[in-house]
Amino acid sequence: MCNYCGCREFPLIGRLSAEHEAIANAAGRLRAAVRDGGDPHAALDDLLALLLPHTATEERGLFVELREEGSLADAVAKLCAEHDDIHGVLGGVDRAAPDWPAVLAALDRLHRHIDNEEHGLFPAAVIALPIPAWDRITPPAAAPR
Repeated sequence: MCNYCGCREFPLIGRLSAEHEAIANAAGRLRAAVRDGGDPHAALDDLLALLLPHTATEERGLFVELREEGSLADAVAKLCAEHDDIHGVLGGVDRAAPDWPAVLAALDRLHRHIDNEEHGLFPAAVIALPIPAWDRITPPAAAPR
């Protein structure tokens, strides 16, 4: 994950980056379950439970603002297509006859996808988006109790 540009100081980017780490770890557990035995279906369910809300947050928040700003719209379109591809494979696993090689290939694509967001899109978003955009997509901090 990116640790060099400071983009994680933006609360939403910090949150998405932390989620990327959790997703990458879950993907590793799924890969190990497929390769070494275990319960790949449970590992797949765990990964999807992290992945689906994460991509929804990206697509309904950060990506909306980046499309509106315009300079990264093509990159956002590519990333959304990758979301659709990866979700389609992982969410479409036939429980009775799973195609584990296809799942493993999707995990490889997921790894590259996360890397592209971490080292490309997120740092570029910090530069491209004005502060009012960040205000719109970053929920306010909870009040202290």
